[in-house]
Formats: sequence, structure tokens, C-alpha cells
Amino acid sequence: MIERVASLAFVESWTFTLFVLTIRSATDSDRDAIWEIFKQVIAAGETYPLEANISRDQAQAYWFQRDAHVFIAEKKGEIIGSYTLHPNQSGGGAHVANAAFIVAKSGRGQGTGRAMGEHCLAEARRLGFRAMQFNFVVSSNESAVKLWRDLGMKVVGTLPGAFRHPTRGFVDVYVMFQALV
Repeated sequence: MIERVASLAFVESWTFTLFVLTIRSATDSDRDAIWEIFKQVIAAGETYPLEANISRDQAQAYWFQRDAHVFIAEKKGEIIGSYTLHPNQSGGGAHVANAAFIVAKSGRGQGTGRAMGEHCLAEARRLGFRAMQFNFVVSSNESAVKLWRDLGMKVVGTLPGAFRHPTRGFVDVYVMFQALV
């Protein structure tokens, strides 16, 4: 379990803790909270090429797919994010990882995505993956693109107009990659 503590020092040695973020493996009892975040993110239609009205069963099958390692980010007992990590392909491509991330509105802008991204890359290395590949990063999701670049991911391909954004129309999608060894 990784805990991240952000603090702000005041006069002399006083410290005020802003938050503690815990990242841990998801359990069955976390599925309801993950579903609520998943619905919130997918319904917006801005970052994932999934149907906005995806059923809970379909969403759970996607997030908890075979060979997936699912983690949650928790702050003050509230689950505010999750990621799923799994092989990008089977067979000859199984040494390359793929991951997907969701962050609740209440967890955005606080380093939740960065903490999960760092944790995910470390976990992928620990599991023996040789690389990480994101197959469908929507270019208009600027905070995610910046985060992944900051964490060492490179855009290795652009799919012109591959995503239909609800307000921006057709926008490009990036394939991003990082070697882990």
C-alpha cells in the first residue's frame, strides 16, 4: 500500500496535513464505488470510446477483465479513483501492459491521477511488463496527455479524428508508449 501525504508548513514547525491518499488493490466491496465513478466519467462522453449508457455488468466486465489488476485510490475513506492494469494483447504481445484510469470529480486536481499513474507504472514493472502502451488517449483530454508525458509516455501514433467528442466534434486520438526496462 502506498500513502502519499501532502502537507503545508506554517510558522516554525507547525504542519497542516491536506490529505492522505492510499492506493490499494480493489476488493469486491469496492465495486459499487468504482461503478459510481465509472458512470460519472463515461456519461460525460469526453474521454472513453464507450457507450454512455453502458450497463453495470458490461462496465464491470471491462474494468475487471481477465488478468486485470485493479486498484483504487482512497482519501479519508472515500474511493476517489481507480485504475485497471492488464496485458495489452495476449500471446506475443502480453509483455506490454495497458491501463485505464478513472477519477471522481471530487478527486480531480489533487494529484490523484498522478499518484495512480506513478503507482501503475511501478506495478507494471513489478509484474514484469516490459512496456506500457495506451491505445486510445483522447487528445482533447489535455490534463491526461500532459500527465502521461510528464510520466515518460511518448506519443507514437496519432489517429486523426478517431474520437467523436460531445462538444468539440471529431478529435485526434494518441497511441502512447513507454519502455519499462
